[in-house]
Amino acid sequence: MVRRSLIFGISGQDGAYLAKYLLEKGYEVYGTSRNADANQFLNLKALGILDRFTPLSVDVTDHVSVFKCISEVQPDEIYNLSGQSSVGLSFENPVETYESIITVTLNILESVRLQEKEIRVFNACSSECFGDTGSSLAYESTPFQPKSPYAIAKAAAFWMTKSYREAHQIPACSGILFNHESPLRPDRFVTQKIIRASVEISQGNNQNLTL
Repeated sequence: MVRRSLIFGISGQDGAYLAKYLLEKGYEVYGTSRNADANQFLNLKALGILDRFTPLSVDVTDHVSVFKCISEVQPDEIYNLSGQSSVGLSFENPVETYESIITVTLNILESVRLQEKEIRVFNACSSECFGDTGSSLAYESTPFQPKSPYAIAKAAAFWMTKSYREAHQIPACSGILFNHESPLRPDRFVTQKIIRASVEISQGNNQNLTL
């Protein structure tokens, strides 16, 4: 039987690579966007899989929209990769950050709880939840000490996922992701900023690297 996956946040770096991986494994892949008709899904186009997945228009901050999507798709697996992903921007727009991470995670988990079939859920967490560990390494057992609205939201989503797993026996887990890069990474992220500025400086088109 062909397994079916639903990716919230499919247009981002991780979502696009995950979609490609699942397609290669023989999955049917569905992915969400607030307006799928207007989204060009450039990352999926770059990976050559633009015509191999099913795009869906979903307002992830609206529980009814999320519930309807999950009920119609009836996926075997859900991947929650959506949400505001910039630590710096989270200080400027904390409300949007909390809604796009905490509210969306709750909408997904609660919608899964209300389904008749078992659906496995993966929630993308962040190493930002550990805060500043100094020279110490971070492990799964390292206490969370979030320092930014983004980290606070990710920590809340982590504990929410744990709560639904234990209270409702939903097979849900969180992956704690550290910085990871690829050719699909947007220029607004720190590694790409450094690379771009370094190239410009080497070409004589710039003198300063500003972070």
